[in-house]
Amino acid sequence: MNWTYEITLRGAPDRAASLQRWLGAAQDVFAVLPGLACLDLYTPAEGTAIDPYNDDGAGPLMMLMLDFATRDALAAAVASDGIRVAAETIAPDITATGAAFERRFYPVGGDMSPAPLQAPFSYVVRYHRPADDEAAFVRNYLATHPATEAKLPGIRNVICYLPWDDVCAGAAVHLPSVAYMIGNEVVFDDLGAFNAAMASAVRQELRAHYRAFPRFTGLNTHYPMIRRRLVG
Repeated sequence: MNWTYEITLRGAPDRAASLQRWLGAAQDVFAVLPGLACLDLYTPAEGTAIDPYNDDGAGPLMMLMLDFATRDALAAAVASDGIRVAAETIAPDITATGAAFERRFYPVGGDMSPAPLQAPFSYVVRYHRPADDEAAFVRNYLATHPATEAKLPGIRNVICYLPWDDVCAGAAVHLPSVAYMIGNEVVFDDLGAFNAAMASAVRQELRAHYRAFPRFTGLNTHYPMIRRRLVG
């Protein structure tokens, strides 16, 4: 388990290069946040990702995951000026949001403990409010999905993201929050391994879980991304 602040940046595709320039300066600010364990950059994966049930089109231009070893360290970072200073330099034609999470790692492939996050291909999934009974939805998801995802062929990591909304209320960070219920991430070596997993019988089992979820009416997004570690 660790604690993560997610910054999601969206805009026209031709703005990707300018975002990279922004990141060059912002990375220096993030790197000195007290308690930062690591900083990962997610950008859209090249090639065709084939999920038989989802195609959400172009995802964010960039996602940043600022990881902290403790809840207190994340809270302190959000309350400090560091993230705010970086956020204030984002171009006005870029839409930026922020969210704080408890991040849970699950063992895969019969292992007894979770593996380190090393493989670069991530399928980033987010479930948005509302649900008829959000607590029941989250309980059902955690009870059914991660253990089955762990059986996907070639899977390297299974991660769930549980929102910690209170940390952003009244904090120094001035990024709009997102109405997440839960997030998920499945990690593979590459696009080919992901596509093979999506063609497996386990993917059909996961779809059966989805059909049995407690009713929700919010967005459910799926984005194939490539992760690169910048700090840590």
